[in-house]
Amino acid sequence: MSLDEHRYSLTVRWTGNLGSGTSTYRGYSRDHDVEIPGLPVLKGSSDPTFHGDRSRYNPEQLLLTALSQCHMLSFLHVAVKHGVVVTDYVDHAEGMMRLNRDGSGQFENVTLKPQVTVSDAAHISLADELHHEANQMCFIARSVNFPVLHEPSTTAAIS
Repeated sequence: MSLDEHRYSLTVRWTGNLGSGTSTYRGYSRDHDVEIPGLPVLKGSSDPTFHGDRSRYNPEQLLLTALSQCHMLSFLHVAVKHGVVVTDYVDHAEGMMRLNRDGSGQFENVTLKPQVTVSDAAHISLADELHHEANQMCFIARSVNFPVLHEPSTTAAIS
């Protein structure tokens, strides 16, 4: 890897299945963990405050986190709207930032790799399609000026 490229990775794990997945809008928690190698786990959830732990994580990691969290929360919301019960969600997101000769820099792209488990195997293809709708709903993805790509993988829960 050259000095002008920086790669970041993290895992966002939804911990809010209260027993029935996304069977109802109020039936699941938005709680999740953000796991970044070498750092303490950041306990996350959807907004009320939008404040992170400023003493531990850098802005590049938080930008990637924000994209992954926002996509997950948007995805869980559209899953409820379409009657898809999600029972597990893990995203292994990656981003690439490039530094310029003048010291400035920018993210070139982010790839979200959500691994989703649904309660009904008949909803696997629909769940995969819902990532497009979730991307259109995600405030953060709509605010960045670089591509946010998706490589979803969906399976059915084992009964």
